[in-house]
Amino acid sequence: MLFAWEEFKCGKSKKEDVQEFEFNLESNLFQLHYALKTKSYQPDKYQSFFVSDPKPRHIHKASVRDRVLHQAIYQILYPIFDRQFIFDSYSCRLQKGTHKAFNRLADFCRR
Repeated sequence: MLFAWEEFKCGKSKKEDVQEFEFNLESNLFQLHYALKTKSYQPDKYQSFFVSDPKPRHIHKASVRDRVLHQAIYQILYPIFDRQFIFDSYSCRLQKGTHKAFNRLADFCRR
């Protein structure tokens, strides 16, 4: 769970909710572990807010605790599912992405 925390907080350490979670990090992670172990875990309510970048968007954000759990689940499931994808699947995959997909498409077009 600690590795999931480290991955999650990357680039977010100045956010207030992340700092609050980190202030009691050990206790928060043990509580999350206990809730999962006893099958009493319930996700928190999402925080709702608007941003403009450049058009207004309505955002729903999970709590830090839930996002750390999401990261832990991702770390377990990603290697399992990644092996199942075809080579030319580029979205949300490590060492892939939009630029590599475009380059692969351009290569197919040149052929």
